[in-house]
Amino acid sequence: MSNIPYDSVIDKLKGQRVMLVGGAGFIGHNMSLELRRNGIETMVADNMVVNSMVDNAYHDRGDPTKRKLNIHFLMDRFDMMRDAGVEMRNVDARLFSDLAQVFDEFKPTKVVHLSAISSAVEARKNPGLCFDLQLTTLRNVLELCRLNHDQVDNVMFLSSSTVYGDFETPTVDETTRPRPRGIYANAKYMGERLLRTYCHQHGLGVSIVRPSALYGERCVSRRVSQAFIENALAGKTLYLDGGGDGRLDFTYIDDLVEGMVRTVGLFGGREVSATFNLTFGNARTIGELAEIVKEFVPDVNLEIRDRSNDRPIRGTLSMDRANEMLGFHPKWPLEKGYRQYCEWYIGEWEKVVGSRK
Repeated sequence: MSNIPYDSVIDKLKGQRVMLVGGAGFIGHNMSLELRRNGIETMVADNMVVNSMVDNAYHDRGDPTKRKLNIHFLMDRFDMMRDAGVEMRNVDARLFSDLAQVFDEFKPTKVVHLSAISSAVEARKNPGLCFDLQLTTLRNVLELCRLNHDQVDNVMFLSSSTVYGDFETPTVDETTRPRPRGIYANAKYMGERLLRTYCHQHGLGVSIVRPSALYGERCVSRRVSQAFIENALAGKTLYLDGGGDGRLDFTYIDDLVEGMVRTVGLFGGREVSATFNLTFGNARTIGELAEIVKEFVPDVNLEIRDRSNDRPIRGTLSMDRANEMLGFHPKWPLEKGYRQYCEWYIGEWEKVVGSRK
């Protein structure tokens, strides 16, 4: 396994200008904060509509507790980015002219594409929007780099472990043939193929990242890790499909961000193409996640129900390539990272909502 000091990666990024397209979301704002902590010029371009301020402040008329929490988390994101000196532009990346304007202004040397619907369930409900956010925006980024911005030496695309489809083996690596299911996973895989085509035909340097089952502070996407602790604090039942034996490679946001910074720092240049799994590298069961929640909310009700047929069969993503080529060694096992996240969430709940039900 490779030992590449993180400081040496940061040194390679000194003087670079990193643009995060769709960067006001959960992953993007955390990455922007890490880049700025290390003195890297960073711009976030985001329309802040889907799964962001507009959705939560205006469209979401459901659970008022969830709405208050989400708006609180979103405002914290903006406060932290502003205080860190992240440049922010309210831009709809689906519009080529709008994105071109901020490209011309910022003149990025590296671009991270994060624009997407963050949920496969929501993507299934609105496949057209999923296509636009994931592929139309990516097309605009790639064309801007091809036509006018040859100073960009790396476009990094946030893909997903869902491109693998149902895992046929307990562990998959980057050589495993993708078999995506559904609009979300297929749009991610089409994005990967677009990047590789621009690399091979136009010499654009590209890198692809496949994360899995993320959790961490200021997430509003209602991933299972957030839904479990939030529902427990609200006095709601936690449902364990199939007894909670489904396995996911849970990944704490700090690990993913370090891996992404390593990727964008170490890979660049014409005709460079690289794909990396960036997870913890050890699948755990949904039942184990629920047991950690139970440590914090002992009276939470757990209920077993039948397994849904449309749930993909998942497992562990191999970290061998990321270990060797990036020096990436994740530090946050579920017992450490999810406990920290639950402690943080309980503190935020008490600050925003008050007493637990």
